[in-house]
Amino acid sequence: MENNNFSESVKMYRDTVFRVALGYVKNIHDADDITQNVFFKLYKRKKAFITEEAEKAWLIRVAINEAKDLLKSAWKNNTTGLDESMVIPFSNDTGVYDYVKSLKPKYRTVIYLHYYEGYSSKEIANILRIPQSTVTTQLKRAREQLKEIIIKEEHSYGKRIQSII
Repeated sequence: MENNNFSESVKMYRDTVFRVALGYVKNIHDADDITQNVFFKLYKRKKAFITEEAEKAWLIRVAINEAKDLLKSAWKNNTTGLDESMVIPFSNDTGVYDYVKSLKPKYRTVIYLHYYEGYSSKEIANILRIPQSTVTTQLKRAREQLKEIIIKEEHSYGKRIQSII
């Protein structure tokens, strides 16, 4: 890959790759490592992409694979991370993303790809290599779980306010 094209790809897709990785590993440092590995693989790749969308989908798929590999690695399973509060790089919707973080990875991923990246269920199915009906079901279940979490949180918040008053 040419240096110019590579630099443009990093600028355009770094945040996306990082967020996908972070959604799986829930650790900023591991997400950074995964992001670096993904772009290293892109740099080494000799075959050009047909479209920018194909490149973006490939990067997301590689990020997911890298995250899954890290999560099932013996090293990761035998080490303990630092207990740190996560800083999520979403500027205008951290409240909603706090709820999204509590979902299982498969639900976080489809929510992120659908709402944050704007992919259709068909495109998500191609990226994740799962049937479109599975994506649709996961989106539906994720929305239902988010609704329950938000209602529960609002109910709990209302009780806290009443106890103060």
